[in-house]
Amino acid sequence: IVILESAGKSYQGRDIHALTITDRKSGDPGSKPGFYIDGNIHSNEIQGTEMALYTAWYLCEMYNENRFINELLKDKTFYILPTINPDARQYFMDHPNTPHSPRSGLVPTDNDRDGLYDEDGYDDLNNDGVISIMRRKSPYGNYKTDPGDPRKMIRTEPGEKGEYEILGEEGWDNDGDGLVNEDGPGGYDPNRDYGFNWQPAYIQSGAGKYPFSFPENQAVRDFGFRHRNITGAQLFHNYGGLILRGPSIEGGGAEVFTGADEVVLNTIGKKGELIIPGYKFITTWKDMYTVYGGEVDWWYGAMGSYVFSNELWSTTMMFNDESKTDAYEFDRLLLFEDAFIPWQEVDHPDYGKVEVGGGNKNFGRIHPGFLLESDAHRNAAFCIYNAWVSPKLEVRDVKVQNLGGGLKEVSATIVNSQLMPTHSGNNLRYKIDPPDYVYLEGGKVIAGMIVTDKDRNLSREQKRNPQRLEIENIPGYSHVNVKWIVKDGNKFTVRVESVKGGRASAQSE
Repeated sequence: IVILESAGKSYQGRDIHALTITDRKSGDPGSKPGFYIDGNIHSNEIQGTEMALYTAWYLCEMYNENRFINELLKDKTFYILPTINPDARQYFMDHPNTPHSPRSGLVPTDNDRDGLYDEDGYDDLNNDGVISIMRRKSPYGNYKTDPGDPRKMIRTEPGEKGEYEILGEEGWDNDGDGLVNEDGPGGYDPNRDYGFNWQPAYIQSGAGKYPFSFPENQAVRDFGFRHRNITGAQLFHNYGGLILRGPSIEGGGAEVFTGADEVVLNTIGKKGELIIPGYKFITTWKDMYTVYGGEVDWWYGAMGSYVFSNELWSTTMMFNDESKTDAYEFDRLLLFEDAFIPWQEVDHPDYGKVEVGGGNKNFGRIHPGFLLESDAHRNAAFCIYNAWVSPKLEVRDVKVQNLGGGLKEVSATIVNSQLMPTHSGNNLRYKIDPPDYVYLEGGKVIAGMIVTDKDRNLSREQKRNPQRLEIENIPGYSHVNVKWIVKDGNKFTVRVESVKGGRASAQSE
């Protein structure tokens, strides 16, 4: 049920792995509604990969054990790209970093515009494999040591004498320009590089020179183009315990959500709050911040797919209590002082004697290991629910009526028994995908019609290619009635084909 392939190459030549998971005995993967998952576009957000891989593992593990999963994989196809930024993911794990770096890929970038590339990044002063904070004793500083926990720095009150000044993250002025850590590896934002609602860097910080300017984003784009059956997408980020939906700019820009799309997104998002307790379902631009050129808007705006982005991990998960989020207490009671680095004195080439210490790069944005699997399962369940509510087409009630004179009327009902329509509002607006096609096989078709009002026997005739009726959209939890006038034939097959809705057929009795 699994195929592993490469969706493309990263800047440094690593494969961007892609898993296709479905029951191939029940049909070609591309003929079923598809669900896309990726993670780790931001290289420091490494648990996104684990969420994607857990979902893949669970689907495979349960295929022969769980009836629901077995039936799901007969009907749907999962496309999972666990990490779409493999270069910088590896760099985050193998090199000294903060919890927040690097956010980008590793295409060399001149962040300080001095003609040099990546020449002044972090420096690990105490050689512990982590970039933490530098502090220096100073009577003019506005920080002091917490009396209850010497690892913790707290700000002084107005008028209170301080003990330390904070000098920033570990590093020195490598290029002699008077700045520290201003031009490390990368420095752009690959999640501002997608070709929908894109803006240049002077408007959207982190954007590349043009849309899809980085090879990893090109690989995602091309994968999407090759798999037009993708109805929904789930993107994994960190952190905050959020389920994000678009639009990512006020008003939506080129994408304006229809009422039907609002119903789909809000139904799935609110179900996500139930599946993943503590996660909040919000709209990106309204409840967080504006994003131009983001992957969320591209999947909906350019591909016509319903998409969510989950910000994994929240401090409320530490004690399952929104009012108790003290990271130091959590570290002391559950991680046994593994998350914070004790202060250590070192010599700095510019600042003299300084002390370095503070948070470990693997704490703050990333789940502690013992909490990872539980959240992975809940996020996987959210993905599975999202895939389950994608279109499910059936052909029902194929009937043949003898009209006399050698003519017969063949009628059928095309049913979509799930929440998602075969075409989102943006898909219809910009004609991203072709219409759904309903074919009649058997006999010579004289006329083909879409029934607009069955009770009053009203129909709209399609005069061109009547044997293949074109249906603009089959809404969720709805149906379309069709009929043909045919000459000859006794056995008829009605077949529906939809790019995102899948295929189904039925025969007359």
